[in-house]
Parts: sequence; C-alpha cells; structure tokens
Amino acid sequence: MTKAEQLDKIKADIIADRVCPELAAGATQLVYSDGSAEAELVFIGEAPGKNEDEQGLPFVGAAGKFLDELLAGIGLHRKDVYITNIVKYRPPDNRDPLPDEKAEFLPYLKTQLEVIRPKLVVLLGRHSMECFLPGLQISKAHGQPKRLRGWVYLPLFHPAAALYNGGMRTVITSDFARIPQILAQITQKPKESLELDEAQPALQKSPSRPSATQRTIFDNLA
Repeated sequence: MTKAEQLDKIKADIIADRVCPELAAGATQLVYSDGSAEAELVFIGEAPGKNEDEQGLPFVGAAGKFLDELLAGIGLHRKDVYITNIVKYRPPDNRDPLPDEKAEFLPYLKTQLEVIRPKLVVLLGRHSMECFLPGLQISKAHGQPKRLRGWVYLPLFHPAAALYNGGMRTVITSDFARIPQILAQITQKPKESLELDEAQPALQKSPSRPSATQRTIFDNLA
C-alpha cells in the first residue's frame, strides 16, 4: 500500500474501532487530516473546532488562516505539509480535550507518524506537546527543537493563542520562521542531537540521562 492508502486505513480503523464514541456522537464528522503523506513536516494540534467539524478538515477556522499565513512566510502551502490533531472529533463547546480522550487517539496518531516518517514534528500547543514531551512547559520550551528516540519535535504555541493575545503573534511568527533552519540542520546532521531527558514521563518509559557528548543544537537552538 502507498502511504496515502495506509493513512486512509488508519482513518477507517478509528471509525471501525469506535474511538471516543461519546465525542463522535456529538460531532458532525471525523476530522482526520490535511496535506501530503510524503511531507517532511507534520503539524499536530489539539482538537477540531466548529469550522473544522463542519468542513471535515483541521485548521480551517481563524487559527487555520493564521497557520496558512505562517506557512506562506516560510515558502510552504498546506499541500506541502501534513496537518492533524490529537483528538479527531470536536469536543462539546470547544472545551479542551480530556486526558482519556487524548490517550484513546494517541496510538492512531503515532501510527500516522510511523507511516509518514517526517523529519520534524511540530507540536502546536501544550496539549500536543504533553503527549510527546511530557514534563515540559510550553512557555519555556516553545521554539526549541527536541529529539527523543529518533524523532525531532518542535513545540510551538498554538496559533489560536494569537487570536486572544495580539502580542503572541510576534512570538509565534518568530518561532515559526526557524523551521527551515531546523530542517536543514536535521538533514545535515541527522544523528547528532540530544536524547531528551524524561524525568517524569507521562506516556513513555524513561531513558537514562544523556551524556554531555550527546548534547547539540537540538537542546536549545540558537
């Protein structure tokens, strides 16, 4: 099967397995993904909102328009990347996704990543970050790429933050602008990066603490 076919199968599995049936019952439809199965960049948000629920695509509301602007700022379009959410049904009243809802969807999300094998996974917002990099704070970790077990993650503030706080727009745009540089450095030195220390892992087993020789730009990219 092609990557696109494998991703379609994961979507079908979510429906067949009745993941989060209470959320599904209150939603219009499953909001699965948008973009290319061959993408080097994957963006992971939190959960669909009203516009996403109606259109069946992630990030098509106001936050999605800002994401499109951010992509254009680094010379990319939605078709060049892959966009999805942790939770793929709209929570009622746009509330935050609950821990058990994120846990139910996480295996399917990780399978999506295994199929695509992107160079960089951009985690949009604290809910997304906590699923992959537990124990970090988005206010401190944003804009700093981290490598964990072969994956490189970039935590960023969720684009929606700029809708409620105009000052966040500059921060998010600045962090986003570093993505091409980070991708280039991953390509040039794919194995020379930090194994992130997980002192209090929420969803993964804890590795041993990295030695000083393992530390590189990926801990805190200048």
